[in-house]
Amino acid sequence: MSPIFSRRTFFALTGGALAVPSFALAADAEDADDDVPALLDHIILGCNDLDRGIEAVEEATGVRPAIGGVHPGRGTRNALLSLGERRYLEIMAPDLPQIRQMTEPRLIGWAVHPPNIAAVAKQLSENKIAFTGPDDGSRKRPDGRVLNWKTINLADDRGGLLPFFIEWSADSVHPSKDVPAHCDLDYFEILSADPEEFSSVLKRIGLDLPVQRSDKARLHTLISGPKGDAKLST
Repeated sequence: MSPIFSRRTFFALTGGALAVPSFALAADAEDADDDVPALLDHIILGCNDLDRGIEAVEEATGVRPAIGGVHPGRGTRNALLSLGERRYLEIMAPDLPQIRQMTEPRLIGWAVHPPNIAAVAKQLSENKIAFTGPDDGSRKRPDGRVLNWKTINLADDRGGLLPFFIEWSADSVHPSKDVPAHCDLDYFEILSADPEEFSSVLKRIGLDLPVQRSDKARLHTLISGPKGDAKLST
C-alpha cells in the first residue's frame, strides 16, 4: 500500500467577552511541551477502514497501533497508539456517516482531560455554552477489561475543531499506559482565519491556548516515531 503519510511531508487529508474560566487548561511547561496542550488527552483519526488506518500510521511511524475495542451502541471500533504520558492517538472506523464517506484518513476530533469534569459543566453553564453531559461511556478491551469514563460534548464543536472533555474512571487504566508506544506528539496546532475570534471561543469553554493564523480553520499535528513522522490535519 502506498503511504498516506510520509516523513516531513504534509498531506491535506480532507478536505460579549467573558473572563477566562478558572479551570483554564493552558500548556503548562511543567506538564507538557509548549507545542502541546498540557491536558490534551487524545486526538482522533477517522477512517473508513480500520486496517487501512492502522497500516498507514505504522508505515509512517514504524509503530503499529493496537486494536482497542468496540464502542457499544455507537457502531465504531478503534485502534490506539500511545503518544506519551496520558496522551494517545485513537484511530476510529465506521459507523459514523462522516467516517464511512472518507476517502483518506483525517483528524476528526480531540479530547482534553480536565481536573474535574463537574467544574467544566458548571463553568459552561455559567458562560451559557450549550453542551450535553456529563455522560457515561465505556468500551470493552480485547482482554475483556472494561474502561469507563464520563464525557461532556459541546452542542457546537465547530466540526471537531473544539474538543470534548473526558474524565476517566479511577478504576480504568488510561489507554496510553498499555498500548504500543515509542511515538511522540511533537506539536498540536489550532489554526483559524480569525485567530482572535477563535481564541475567544476557546477561553469561553475554559481553554487558554494559542491559535495560529491560516487561510481556514483546522487542526494540525505532528506525530514522530522511530521510522518517521506523520503529519495529520482536519
